[in-house]
Amino acid sequence: MNPALLLFVLLCVLMFLGIPIAVSLCMSTVAVMVFCLDVNIMSFPQKLFAGADSFPLMAVIFFMIAGELMLQGGISKRLINVCKLFLARVRGSLAIISFAACGFFGALSGSALATTAAIGGIMYPEMQEDGTYDDSFSLTVQAVGGTLGPMIPPSIPLILFGMVASCSVGSLFAATIVPGLIVCLAYCLCGYVILKKRNMGTRHYVRPERKPGEKNVFLDAIWALLTPVIILGGIYSGVFSPTESAAVACVYALIVGTCIYKELTLKKIYNALFNAMKGSVAVMFLCTCATFFGWLLTYLGTTNQIINFLTETISSKLALFLIIDLIVLISGMFVDGGTIILIVGPLVCPAAAALGISMIHLGVVFCIGIAVGNITPPFGACLFVANSLDKSIKVEKLFREVIPFCITATVVVILLTLLEPVCTLFA
Repeated sequence: MNPALLLFVLLCVLMFLGIPIAVSLCMSTVAVMVFCLDVNIMSFPQKLFAGADSFPLMAVIFFMIAGELMLQGGISKRLINVCKLFLARVRGSLAIISFAACGFFGALSGSALATTAAIGGIMYPEMQEDGTYDDSFSLTVQAVGGTLGPMIPPSIPLILFGMVASCSVGSLFAATIVPGLIVCLAYCLCGYVILKKRNMGTRHYVRPERKPGEKNVFLDAIWALLTPVIILGGIYSGVFSPTESAAVACVYALIVGTCIYKELTLKKIYNALFNAMKGSVAVMFLCTCATFFGWLLTYLGTTNQIINFLTETISSKLALFLIIDLIVLISGMFVDGGTIILIVGPLVCPAAAALGISMIHLGVVFCIGIAVGNITPPFGACLFVANSLDKSIKVEKLFREVIPFCITATVVVILLTLLEPVCTLFA
């Protein structure tokens, strides 16, 4: 059997057996190298180490730490209070507030799962207490809102794509601001239509009167709202790089949580670091194994074959872009976004560049597409995180509830593909 074909067959079999994707990538690569190729065994650790030896990957670790510190430090609830301040009188306000708060928190954490857990843990009980929202719809809102985490910069998938495509992470951050807001507005509109059609969210949320001595909601949240300003402002002004901005975000979150909000205790700091460690180790291991897998594809000549096939078969820039969209959206139904970027990215980026597709434009649409994968059944990770908030609701109900949002997001991805100026407005 052809080694490249055997490689993909082994990968699919291992994934089907339930073995984690990173381990499947590594095992299939090692198996093909040992049994089909005459490769020095010492290249194994060398290639594995090369996958983790990347300066931009440090930004992923630091942003994970910053996100966890912000979550433990009470920033998420203050962002929700600000959203309530401006959106309280809108029909279905609690659902709209959930989307808006997820967008804000996404600008702090960059993680879909963290956003779902942080905002959903607060907003789902409130939607239940309101009594005018269906529980399965309320959970779906939290899952859908979580996908805004990777769409709003700073974003972990954007960092990974910048590493794969060798383009500016800062430019990707700037370019994603407008498309991320468009997706957020599209979710709000879709949610509003569903609420009106099913007669949910009929009770208007009433802002409680501020008690004497109680802090102003907006002023109380100003330190949280300044976080993306400091991070993105520092990058765009050239004061620090994206990786350095991640380290600044960690220090800022620590100072705000301990000295200003005074909610970060030693125990919470420990929990934040422990959770960030688990997340960053998973990402680093995936990057290591995916790079190892990609190196073997290059060694076998498969990468060049795929690139040549795409460039020779497809002459239209738009056609190739739409095919990439389709690959990303379908892949997102079965594997996580990081894997898609690290495996699919090196195969399609050179072909896209050869046809004149902007890497910034491709990166924005690519990362929004994989973010949608967090809510596409059967393996939408955000759906399962949201489901953990209320185990009495079967996850199959969320699969049905999320379909309108998946369709909405897909339409937005296609529109962004067609409208390059929107994706490169600030790049």
